[in-house]
Amino acid sequence: MKSNQVADLVREFSLEILAGEDQLDRPITKLKTHRPGLEFIGYFDFFPMERVQILGKKEINYLHQLGPEEREQRIGNVVHYHPPCFIVTGGQKGLTYLKQYCTKEKIPLLRTAETTTDFIAKVDGYLTRSLAPEIAVHGVCLNVYGIGILLRGESGVGKSETAHTLIGRGHRLVADDIVVLKKLSHQTVLGTHNEKNKEFLALRSIGLLNVSRMYGRKAFQEETRIALDIELTKWEKHSLNNELEMETENTDYMGVPIPHIEIQLQPGRDVAGLIEAAANNWYLQQQGYSAAEEFMNRIEESDE
Repeated sequence: MKSNQVADLVREFSLEILAGEDQLDRPITKLKTHRPGLEFIGYFDFFPMERVQILGKKEINYLHQLGPEEREQRIGNVVHYHPPCFIVTGGQKGLTYLKQYCTKEKIPLLRTAETTTDFIAKVDGYLTRSLAPEIAVHGVCLNVYGIGILLRGESGVGKSETAHTLIGRGHRLVADDIVVLKKLSHQTVLGTHNEKNKEFLALRSIGLLNVSRMYGRKAFQEETRIALDIELTKWEKHSLNNELEMETENTDYMGVPIPHIEIQLQPGRDVAGLIEAAANNWYLQQQGYSAAEEFMNRIEESDE
């Protein structure tokens, strides 16, 4: 199981440490945060104790209004389960009693000046990406016209050379050689680099290129949602499909189906142009448009 540490949140969001500075190595394994509410009055049937606990103005104002004994009981109800950490939003003050309880139970207490809604959205997004299931595949990941493409094929087939041509046409590299795929949901796979190959493109006979330095920052993108899986294969005579509209085939990545296209290679074929066409065609299909359907409608109308 993948996990982060509380220290990762502190660094990522510049959080102020109020208590538990020596407990920042506590693991975080759940994708979403939680705001304890019913838990303060003792209802724990559905308490996600392994999540980061967020204390906004509603929670803190409620605790401020309680007497010392009742407050100790309410806080104790939650602290007893030892969640990874508590984060107070909105820069709220008057947290001496919280510091005492968290210090006693060795739970990090953190604070941010950001509003509760904005902060939860940012942390949930960060945890979703960092804790998402992932695999590494051999290929090149590009963003073409704003559409994420995973370019695959046997070693030496020309993936990186094709990527270089696309970069020259204004598209963006995400990762070369090793592409990290992260499953964000049952229908979303994110493609990114593995940090080591960030911005690098390896070309046979040329060597290693840093695309950001050669072509500017717009030539590189940190991540992209994978929309198309394109495989470059060797040319096979009489095997090209010339149907008006290809039937959709999918490649499965961690249970998420990604539309698959095969492009055969032959000297003189504009492979980069074909990839651009595939990206634009995919976009039009998402808008409900089919060139084949329009063509057939024209034929039917002319026969009437």
